[in-house]
Amino acid sequence: MEPMPSTELSVEDQQALRQIARASIEYALENGKPLRPDPAELSEVLLAPGACFVTLLQDGSLRGCIGSLEAVRPLAEDVAENAFAAAFRDPRFSSLSKSEWDRCEIEISVLTPAVDLPVSSEEDLVEHLVPGKHGVILKCGSRRATYLPSVWEMLPDPYQFIGELKRKAGLPREYWGADIKIEIYSAIKF
Repeated sequence: MEPMPSTELSVEDQQALRQIARASIEYALENGKPLRPDPAELSEVLLAPGACFVTLLQDGSLRGCIGSLEAVRPLAEDVAENAFAAAFRDPRFSSLSKSEWDRCEIEISVLTPAVDLPVSSEEDLVEHLVPGKHGVILKCGSRRATYLPSVWEMLPDPYQFIGELKRKAGLPREYWGADIKIEIYSAIKF
Protein backbone atom coordinates (compact mmCIF):
# COMPACT_ATOMS: atom_id res chain seq x y z
CA MET A 1 0.00 0.00 0.00
CA GLU A 2 1.37 3.40 -0.98
CA PRO A 3 1.24 6.50 1.20
CA MET A 4 -1.53 8.89 0.29
CA PRO A 5 -0.38 11.73 -1.96
CA SER A 6 0.48 14.78 0.08
CA THR A 7 -1.15 18.12 -0.30
CA GLU A 8 0.71 20.02 -2.94
CA LEU A 9 2.57 22.94 -1.47
CA SER A 10 2.85 25.94 -3.72
CA VAL A 11 6.17 27.75 -4.08
CA GLU A 12 4.62 30.52 -1.99
CA ASP A 13 3.62 28.09 0.78
CA GLN A 14 7.11 26.57 0.81
CA GLN A 15 8.66 30.03 1.00
CA ALA A 16 6.29 30.98 3.83
CA LEU A 17 7.21 27.83 5.77
CA ARG A 18 10.94 28.53 5.34
CA GLN A 19 10.37 32.06 6.63
CA ILE A 20 8.37 30.74 9.60
CA ALA A 21 11.12 28.25 10.50
CA ARG A 22 13.84 30.91 10.25
CA ALA A 23 11.77 33.48 12.19
CA SER A 24 10.98 30.94 14.92
CA ILE A 25 14.67 30.21 15.50
CA GLU A 26 15.64 33.89 15.38
CA TYR A 27 12.82 34.75 17.80
CA ALA A 28 13.95 31.95 20.13
CA LEU A 29 17.56 33.18 20.08
CA GLU A 30 16.27 36.45 21.57
CA ASN A 31 13.29 35.25 23.63
CA GLY A 32 13.93 31.60 24.50
CA LYS A 33 10.68 30.34 23.00
CA PRO A 34 9.30 29.63 19.52
CA LEU A 35 7.47 32.16 17.41
CA ARG A 36 3.70 31.77 17.13
CA PRO A 37 2.70 32.30 13.47
CA ASP A 38 -0.12 34.80 12.89
CA PRO A 39 -3.06 32.84 11.41
CA ALA A 40 -4.27 35.96 9.58
CA GLU A 41 -1.11 35.85 7.43
CA LEU A 42 -1.38 32.17 6.45
CA SER A 43 -2.94 30.32 3.52
CA GLU A 44 -5.56 27.62 4.07
CA VAL A 45 -2.93 24.95 3.36
CA LEU A 46 -0.68 26.27 6.15
CA LEU A 47 -3.61 26.48 8.57
CA ALA A 48 -4.64 22.87 7.90
CA PRO A 49 -3.24 20.14 10.15
CA GLY A 50 0.14 18.93 8.94
CA ALA A 51 3.18 17.00 10.10
CA CYS A 52 6.76 17.90 9.32
CA PHE A 53 10.39 17.46 10.27
CA VAL A 54 12.77 20.39 10.41
CA THR A 55 16.44 19.63 9.88
CA LEU A 56 19.28 22.05 10.60
CA LEU A 57 22.53 21.61 8.72
CA GLN A 58 25.67 23.45 9.79
CA ASP A 59 28.44 23.56 7.21
CA GLY A 60 26.72 20.60 5.53
CA SER A 61 26.55 18.40 8.67
CA LEU A 62 23.52 17.55 10.78
CA ARG A 63 23.00 20.11 13.57
CA GLY A 64 19.50 19.13 14.68
CA CYS A 65 16.40 17.35 13.44
CA ILE A 66 13.03 17.17 15.18
CA GLY A 67 9.61 16.47 13.80
CA SER A 68 6.08 15.17 14.06
CA LEU A 69 4.78 11.98 12.49
CA GLU A 70 1.10 12.85 12.86
CA ALA A 71 -0.81 15.96 11.86
CA VAL A 72 -2.15 17.29 15.18
CA ARG A 73 -1.77 21.07 14.71
CA PRO A 74 -1.69 23.56 11.83
CA LEU A 75 1.26 22.94 9.50
CA ALA A 76 2.64 26.46 10.05
CA GLU A 77 2.61 25.93 13.82
CA ASP A 78 4.22 22.49 13.42
CA VAL A 79 7.05 24.06 11.40
CA ALA A 80 7.59 26.84 13.97
CA GLU A 81 7.63 24.39 16.92
CA ASN A 82 9.85 21.83 15.18
CA ALA A 83 12.32 24.49 13.98
CA PHE A 84 12.62 25.67 17.58
CA ALA A 85 13.02 22.09 18.83
CA ALA A 86 15.63 21.21 16.18
CA ALA A 87 17.69 24.24 17.22
CA PHE A 88 17.31 24.01 20.99
CA ARG A 89 15.91 20.61 22.08
CA ASP A 90 17.57 17.92 19.97
CA PRO A 91 19.22 15.83 22.71
CA ARG A 92 22.14 14.97 20.41
CA PHE A 93 23.31 18.61 20.36
CA SER A 94 23.73 21.59 22.65
CA SER A 95 21.38 24.55 22.13
CA LEU A 96 22.12 26.54 18.99
CA SER A 97 24.15 29.70 19.58
CA LYS A 98 23.86 32.97 17.68
CA SER A 99 27.33 32.46 16.20
CA GLU A 100 26.34 29.00 14.87
CA TRP A 101 23.08 30.25 13.40
CA ASP A 102 24.87 32.18 10.62
CA ARG A 103 26.28 28.89 9.28
CA CYS A 104 23.01 26.93 9.35
CA GLU A 105 20.69 25.89 6.57
CA ILE A 106 17.12 24.72 7.13
CA GLU A 107 15.45 21.78 5.42
CA ILE A 108 11.75 21.12 5.89
CA SER A 109 10.09 17.80 5.08
CA VAL A 110 6.28 17.86 5.02
CA LEU A 111 4.98 14.34 5.54
CA THR A 112 2.05 12.49 4.02
CA PRO A 113 -0.11 10.51 6.45
CA ALA A 114 1.58 7.21 7.30
CA VAL A 115 -0.05 3.97 6.16
CA ASP A 116 0.40 0.44 7.50
CA LEU A 117 2.62 -1.84 5.45
CA PRO A 118 1.87 -5.43 6.47
CA VAL A 119 5.06 -7.48 6.00
CA SER A 120 6.01 -10.96 7.17
CA SER A 121 9.79 -10.62 7.14
CA GLU A 122 12.65 -8.21 6.60
CA GLU A 123 12.99 -9.57 3.05
CA ASP A 124 9.28 -8.87 2.45
CA LEU A 125 9.78 -5.32 3.73
CA VAL A 126 12.78 -4.72 1.47
CA GLU A 127 10.76 -5.91 -1.54
CA HIS A 128 8.06 -3.30 -0.83
CA LEU A 129 10.28 -0.30 -0.07
CA VAL A 130 11.09 2.32 -2.69
CA PRO A 131 14.46 3.83 -1.75
CA GLY A 132 14.40 7.62 -1.84
CA LYS A 133 10.60 7.75 -1.78
CA HIS A 134 9.49 5.95 1.37
CA GLY A 135 10.02 7.13 4.90
CA VAL A 136 9.67 4.25 7.33
CA ILE A 137 8.27 4.05 10.86
CA LEU A 138 9.27 0.91 12.74
CA LYS A 139 7.34 -0.02 15.87
CA CYS A 140 8.10 -2.87 18.24
CA GLY A 141 6.30 -2.84 21.58
CA SER A 142 6.93 0.57 23.13
CA ARG A 143 9.86 1.27 20.81
CA ARG A 144 9.46 3.45 17.75
CA ALA A 145 11.88 4.96 15.26
CA THR A 146 11.64 6.59 11.86
CA TYR A 147 13.88 7.54 8.98
CA LEU A 148 12.79 10.22 6.54
CA PRO A 149 12.96 9.45 2.81
CA SER A 150 16.07 11.65 2.62
CA VAL A 151 18.00 9.17 4.82
CA TRP A 152 18.21 6.89 1.76
CA GLU A 153 20.89 9.30 0.48
CA MET A 154 23.16 8.20 3.37
CA LEU A 155 21.93 4.58 3.62
CA PRO A 156 21.06 3.48 0.06
CA ASP A 157 21.20 -0.27 0.78
CA PRO A 158 17.72 -1.34 1.98
CA TYR A 159 19.08 -3.93 4.44
CA GLN A 160 21.47 -1.39 5.95
CA PHE A 161 18.63 1.20 6.07
CA ILE A 162 16.37 -1.22 7.99
CA GLY A 163 19.22 -2.48 10.19
CA GLU A 164 20.11 1.06 11.26
CA LEU A 165 16.44 1.87 11.81
CA LYS A 166 16.13 -1.14 14.12
CA ARG A 167 19.26 -0.02 15.96
CA LYS A 168 17.79 3.49 16.29
CA ALA A 169 14.71 1.88 17.87
CA GLY A 170 16.96 0.12 20.38
CA LEU A 171 16.70 -3.30 18.75
CA PRO A 172 19.50 -5.55 17.52
CA ARG A 173 20.15 -5.05 13.80
CA GLU A 174 19.52 -8.76 13.18
CA TYR A 175 16.19 -8.88 15.05
CA TRP A 176 12.94 -9.57 13.25
CA GLY A 177 9.80 -10.73 15.00
CA ALA A 178 6.04 -10.79 14.57
CA ASP A 179 5.88 -7.83 16.99
CA ILE A 180 7.50 -5.48 14.44
CA LYS A 181 4.99 -3.21 12.74
CA ILE A 182 5.87 -1.01 9.76
CA GLU A 183 4.29 2.16 8.41
CA ILE A 184 5.46 4.10 5.37
CA TYR A 185 5.03 7.70 4.26
CA SER A 186 6.51 10.10 1.75
CA ALA A 187 7.58 13.70 2.10
CA ILE A 188 7.96 16.95 0.23
CA LYS A 189 11.44 18.22 1.10
CA PHE A 190 12.57 21.79 0.49
